[in-house]
Formats: sequence, C-alpha cells, structure tokens
Amino acid sequence: MLHIKNFVFNSFREHCYLVWDDTLEGVIIDPGACSDYEKDTLYDEVASDKIKIKYVLLTHAHFDHIYAVKACADKYGAEVLMNPAEWDLIKELVPMSDRFGMPCPDTSFKTGDLHDGDIVSFGQTSFKVISTPGHSPGGVCFYDEADKVIFTGDTLFAGTIGRTDVPLGNYDDLIKGIMEKLMILPGDVDIIPGHGYGSNIAEERTSNPFLQPFNEPEENEKPAEDSVNPIEIHPLG
Repeated sequence: MLHIKNFVFNSFREHCYLVWDDTLEGVIIDPGACSDYEKDTLYDEVASDKIKIKYVLLTHAHFDHIYAVKACADKYGAEVLMNPAEWDLIKELVPMSDRFGMPCPDTSFKTGDLHDGDIVSFGQTSFKVISTPGHSPGGVCFYDEADKVIFTGDTLFAGTIGRTDVPLGNYDDLIKGIMEKLMILPGDVDIIPGHGYGSNIAEERTSNPFLQPFNEPEENEKPAEDSVNPIEIHPLG
C-alpha cells in the first residue's frame, strides 16, 4: 500500500511529498522546506513513521522545490535523482530567486540522472519517469501505475498547466509532453501536483481550459458544478 504525506512549504506554497509503502522504505519528492521550522516538520514526520529515505526525487529544479534537497540528502544519506538538463536551470537560480525576493537554495548537492522511461524503485513500489520538459528544460513526472497516481510537479495542475514565461521555459514542449504522455494515461489516475489541488487525468482531459481545443467528452466527466476546484498556483507554477 502506498502512503503519501503532503507538506506545503515556503511562501510559494510548494507541495513536498513524503511517499512510502508498507516496507517503510520511501522517498521525498521536491523538498521545498525553506525555514528550519519547515525542515523540522518534514524530519519529524519521517521519524514518527520510521521511514527509511532511499531517494530525494526532483520533478524539476526551480528554487521553491529544492530548498531542502542538500539538507535531506545529507541527513538521510539519500541519493538525489534529477534530469541532468535541470543543471542549466540551476545556473539561473540566483537572478530568479532575487526577482521573487527569495533566498537562493544550496545547490551543492550531487545528483544521479533521470531520463524518460527510467524506473525508480523503493520498497515494493516503482515509479516510471515521464519526461515533460517545458516549464523547465528537464522537468519530469513520476508515475506509479500500480497505485494509479502521478506526481506532476509544475507540469500539470487542476485546471491549468505550468507557466513557460520563465527562463528556459518552452510552451510547445510543455503542451506536447502533456498531450502525448499524460493525457494518454488512464482517466482514473490521480494527479498529485506541485501546487494547488489534486485532480485526475479524466478531469483534466475534459475540463482543463488550457488544453483546449484538445478537450473531448469523457465517460468519467463530472457535472460542471463539481468539475475543477479553485486553484492556488504560485508565480512559477
């Protein structure tokens, strides 16, 4: 059984996920904990549930998603996994964080590489890496087919998509990845995003206005009044 604990960190309300299964082996996805208090909140949960952290997984490397990467890697002896194209983005973090009045994260961590189609395994769980550049040059999603969940980072949200008017963003790449790699997934796959509310593939396939004119009727479509929850997206999302 997969267990997912969501933390909302820093002033951009970034979502960090602590994910583990019944073996108690787990991963941390996008640790954006900026303050000592936020880091301690994450550490306390790991300790409380007695989770052994195997990996720190990054959907992408915008500053609001990586504040605690170095700290978590050092604390747990965990390997950090990221698409290597994100190192180009990391070079842009000082002016980007300055632009938003945020501190620049410690980027001295080392990473193992993630590529499209790779499998990341921990405990009895396997994530398939789906490359979805556009919001950033090396953005990826983590798809757990067995548990029907996908961690989409800032690629796809409830009712919207990641912005591309940021350094190294590319709208065409983003739409191509969403349509060709995410919208083909089963409709009942839950979307677990980097900000805002969750959704599922069927809902976004039929109701996401940013995917028009691609939306088509779906047998799982909900009534309009129950469709998309209000969203809460930060300036980078």
